[in-house]
Amino acid sequence: MTTEPFHQPVLADALFALVPGPRRVVDCTLGDGGHAALFLARGAEVLGIDQDPEAIRRTRERLGGDALRIRQGNAYDDDTLAAIADFGPDLILLDLGVSSRQLDDDRLGFSFRPGVPLDMRMTGTGPTGAELLNESAERDLATWLADYGDEPRARRLAAEIVRRRATRPFQTADDLVNAIRSALGPRSGPADFARIFQAIRIVVNDELAGLERALPSFRDALVPGGALAAISYHSGEDRLVKNAFRDWSAACVCPPTQPICTCRGRPLGRTLTRRPVVASEAEVAANPRARSAKLRVFEVADGAAS
Repeated sequence: MTTEPFHQPVLADALFALVPGPRRVVDCTLGDGGHAALFLARGAEVLGIDQDPEAIRRTRERLGGDALRIRQGNAYDDDTLAAIADFGPDLILLDLGVSSRQLDDDRLGFSFRPGVPLDMRMTGTGPTGAELLNESAERDLATWLADYGDEPRARRLAAEIVRRRATRPFQTADDLVNAIRSALGPRSGPADFARIFQAIRIVVNDELAGLERALPSFRDALVPGGALAAISYHSGEDRLVKNAFRDWSAACVCPPTQPICTCRGRPLGRTLTRRPVVASEAEVAANPRARSAKLRVFEVADGAAS
């Protein structure tokens, strides 16, 4: 595993233990190419996908070569999903969330460092995090904070956001941090800020809805015996992946009260990870970003893709 800044691929050893010899790999979150470099070193062809043109430029310069193809775009878009299917992969990797480099780029507005603008957009288009906080209904804010931020005091925080924006609109990370401290108390700290900022980022970029829509397409793009691997850093992401893999591994998904099976009547494959794989203490010490990472892998059955 490389030790270059920003190039530390999370749970790489665990992934290769479960999927030891992929030949055609789609890396749906190319970033700085940490995972892609390992696939290429093992002789695989890689289709890397990323929305960030700067990340693509750096990775192309760093890795290059005929074995790496790069596509700029959202991995959940229909055109990109079609390109993935045309590639015929035997492994698709989703390393969800944002990269360490994106978190450290204040222009993107993902962090809670003082003075950072509340942007949070992956593509630079659509409403910003500040606009979301300034314009959304209180009930919607409370729902997002509870569902995506796992915040038990979501209603209190949503009310505080609405109270504050009435006199001064949210513009920078300081505004949201101060609202969090006011609503959650003086003992709130970086762990709370990280959860809340992540929740707003997820809403701004429609991350969970896009993932849920795309998961079946990823599965169907795989060749028989291929694998779909997902590394998640958020409970909502992990729950979507877990539920999808569980349903695909079941022979019958009819309601329990239905007397006769009318569904597919066979599993679409098998889940290779009975429980999510997490990073070892040694990996977390070397790469703190791995602390919250969870890896799940699903293997498509021969002839199961449709």
